[in-house]
Formats: sequence, structure tokens, C-alpha cells
Amino acid sequence: MQGLSPTSAGVAFLARPGRPAVVARTLAELTGPRHGVVELPVRLMWNTERTFDLGDPDDLLWMYENVLRETTRCEDLRQLIDGRTLRRVWRLLNLPRGVRQAWESRHRCLRTA
Repeated sequence: MQGLSPTSAGVAFLARPGRPAVVARTLAELTGPRHGVVELPVRLMWNTERTFDLGDPDDLLWMYENVLRETTRCEDLRQLIDGRTLRRVWRLLNLPRGVRQAWESRHRCLRTA
């Protein structure tokens, strides 16, 4: 199943030029890890340092930012992002405007998170 790319006046919100932001249909489907160490696949993080300790707040934010910005697959979101954690850290994430707009358009609860 593909993620959603919300549109405004027929134009997709972009994660970067030419790439629509991918958004999960529901936050409940995001059942990624809440604890431990996660290694991102190369398609999401090209740096050799692709391992993140979710117990470290800075690592958690950095990992979420990369996944939300770089993914082209909803499956990545489901496997790597936790919906409750996303809501908790939403305001702290440094995201491209298009990614933030796409997620807040689909999940209005993030606007007030």
C-alpha cells in the first residue's frame, strides 16, 4: 500500500523538488520501535553513520527527520516511525515545509501536538 501525498489545489506537498512527501493514512499504523538501536537502510540515509539510539533524544529526532524527509514508501513509515512518539516529538522536528504541511494536512492532531 502506498502512502498518501496530500494535495492542495492539485499540487502535491514536496519533500524536496520533484519528490512528493509520503504520509501514512493513520498514526495508529505507525508501529516502529520505541526503544533500542535502529539502523536505517542506505536508501534513507547515505551516511556511513546510519545507526540511531532511540534512547538519545537527539538521535531520535535525527532519525525521524531523515525517514520523514527521505522515504518514498509507506512501509518505511510503518516499520521505522512510532505514531505516539511522532506526535510527542512533532514540534521538535526540523522538517521541510512540504513534509510538515503534508502530515499536518492529513493528521490535524499534529497541528496542536
